Order: sequence, then C-alpha cells, then structure tokens
Amino acid sequence: MRARVSGLMPRALTELAELVAIPSVADPRQFPPEECARAANWVADAFRGVGFDDLRLADTSDGSAAVVGSRPCGVTGAPTVLLYAHYDVQPPLDEGSWHTPPFRLTNVDGRWYGRGAADCKGNILMHLTALRALGDEVPVDLKLVVEGSEEQGTGGLEAFVREHADQLRADAIILADTGNAAVGSPAVTVSLRGVVDLVVTVDALDSELHAGVFGGAVPDALTALVAMLATLHDQQGNTTVRGLPNTQVWSGAPYPETQFRADGGLRRRTPVLGDGSIADMLWARPSLSLLGIDCPPVVGSAAALVPRARARLSLRVPPGVAPEEAGHAIVGHLLEVAPWQVKVRVEIEATGRPFRAATNGPAHRAMAEALHTVYGVPVSQLGQGGSIPLCAVLATTYPEAEILLIGVEEPSCRIHAPNESVAPEEIANMALAEASFLLDYPDAKQRR
Repeated sequence: MRARVSGLMPRALTELAELVAIPSVADPRQFPPEECARAANWVADAFRGVGFDDLRLADTSDGSAAVVGSRPCGVTGAPTVLLYAHYDVQPPLDEGSWHTPPFRLTNVDGRWYGRGAADCKGNILMHLTALRALGDEVPVDLKLVVEGSEEQGTGGLEAFVREHADQLRADAIILADTGNAAVGSPAVTVSLRGVVDLVVTVDALDSELHAGVFGGAVPDALTALVAMLATLHDQQGNTTVRGLPNTQVWSGAPYPETQFRADGGLRRRTPVLGDGSIADMLWARPSLSLLGIDCPPVVGSAAALVPRARARLSLRVPPGVAPEEAGHAIVGHLLEVAPWQVKVRVEIEATGRPFRAATNGPAHRAMAEALHTVYGVPVSQLGQGGSIPLCAVLATTYPEAEILLIGVEEPSCRIHAPNESVAPEEIANMALAEASFLLDYPDAKQRR
C-alpha cells in the first residue's frame, strides 16, 4: 500500500496544482462566484473517478454548492464512513507578502506553496490518493461531502446537514481539516474552540469637529472605541471579558514553547501572552482578537474629531462555554465599559459551537493504530484554537457517529497567512493512514 501511494504522488502534485490554480474564495466581493463553481466541478469530476457515481452539487442556504455523493461497497452490514473536506479557501491577503504566486503551486525546498495547498485542497488530495491506492478494496460504504463556504463561516453546510440528515448519516466521519503536531508527528484533534464574530459600532457626534477647537472637551468615537477595546485584555494578555471564565487548564498533550515559537515564526523578543501554559491559552481558554477597524487612515486624515468608528472582533471559546453565553457576555461587557455616553451598537455576525470528541470508540482506536503504523511513533491528542462549527452540528445530528479530525495541516503550513504550504510527505503519509483505516475499520467495529 505504501508503494501504491508513493506511485500516486506525481498525480497528486499535478492535481493539487490544478486545484490551487482556481481562486475559490467564497466571497463575491473579492473573487467571481464562477471560481467556486469551477472548483466544485473539479472536485465532483475527481471523485467520480474513484467510484462515486451519484455525485451532485447541492445548493446550500448561503449560496454555496456542496459536493455530495456516496459509494456503497456491496457488503451487507458494512459500516459507513463519511469523508469531509472543503474546496473554498481564504483570500490571499497581501500578495506582496507572498514569496511565490498565491494561486500557482510552487515547489520551494521540498514544500508545495500556494493558497489552499494545505487548507483544505491538500486534504482533498489526501482523500483521493487514499481511495486510488485502495482501488476496489474498500470494505465500507462511503459517503462524501466537500463544502464550498467553510472559510466564510456562513453556515451553508450546517443548515444542509440539519435539513438532509439521512443523506450524510454515517458510523464514522473523517473530517479532514486539521493535522499533525509537526511533520512526522501524527495527531488526532479532539478539541476545538467555538467562535463569536461581532462588529461593534460607536457613535459620538453628528459630524467631524475641529480637533483644536473642540478636542479635550468633546468625546469622539475613535477614542471611545480604543478605550473600550483596551478593557478586553489585562497586562499579561489574558482575555478579560466579564462573565467568561479564563483560568481553565488543558489536560492533553502540551505545546512546548520552543515548538510554538518555531511554528509561528516568532521573533526572539516576542513574548508569549497569558498566565497559563501555551496549551491552556490556545485550547482551554477564551481569546479575543481584533480583526479590523473602520476609522480614518493615517494618510488623508484631518485634524478633526471622529464622529463614528467600528471594529470587528473574534471571540474564541473553549468546550464548556456556549456561544450564546459568550455572545451575551461580550455584548454586555462592551455596553458596560462604553465611556462618555457614546452610542454603542453590537452586531453578532456569526457563531459556532465548541467541540470535544469522544475518543474511546472503535473508529478512534483504528485511526490511532493506522497513524502509529504509518509514522512509527505514538499518536498525540491535540486541541485546536481554531473553530469548525460544523463539528458541533454533526455531533448533535449524529450522536452515535465518531468524528475524527485529521489532515495534512501541520503548523509549518501557515494556513490563513501568506506563504501557505504543505509538506508532500504529509499528504502521502496521511493518505496511507486513511487507506489503512478504511481497510481495518470493519474489524475494529466488530471488536468493540
């Protein structure tokens, strides 16, 4: 099987290059919707080639199309495995910060660079390579869903799952949108933070006023907004949203500081924030990030008080904290700390529930054995500070299903940032592990 996967890697490179070349950003304000349609059709054609004869593009409530299909194995009583990935990608951000063209897969020192190379088009190639290596030797019924708006967080697939639960029902779900602790260090992600994205708008004046004539006696919106945002963290960098606990402790594998610094490319003098361990701060506690501010830019600004300003925030919350609770807390906090009787409006854009996987079932045991065999080292259980709201929807809709979070996205991939890349050996090894899992899962399920 390892030789089969190795022989398929040139094809994986060619096809990943084709898929990365499609700028499938699911935001029509930035890229034409036709690019996502192109990516969806590419995915559908590729999976038809590995036996999914009934594939279709399913429209979802946010306007995106999910690739949905099935491949029965013909064995009575065989378990069902759902394979997941997404074909949409983050925007490239500052293209000047890329060392290679973002939508042209480029080999640099043995890594493949390009937007989506890891997140999540590399995982699509992982699935395809695993199935090609198996050929007809798949002893499970397969289902497939590849969504087209995961990076936008607009909930199209989440609504589709609720409305068409029987189409995606499975015994085990391989959700390929995470990855290993490092290249060559296999892991299964067992915990995800939830998210509350919001916009806070501050209104102070009817119009601009001369900063020299009125400044010092008249409140302005930008100064008020900055004062409000400053209350969301303490001197150590802990998130201090009133009503949200921030002292939880991570009980799984640690995240060594040396590895964390290397993974993030941090400068030597950059401090690590918070009064907990790195794993505590990333995987067990809330975090609040300022994503953007609308206010006058430096170039072109005038000596005038700012009448209106707004900011976009992202609050991440660990398992055990409901997004409704977190949203209520952050809204209440911002309203309470607003100074000088300015008008404040807080709009919650999107929410996603945190997730914690049950890991004592046959699918998790079979995947751990497959990863251990392929990599030759024990498997770690990791948390992830990011959010995948779909996980909570799947867990609620299919409470008996085991959800396995794996993939090719290790920290060096720099997903969501310029210069995203993937290690080709991770695609090969994870494809081999997935193929081994699919072969062994029926026996593991019987042994439970």
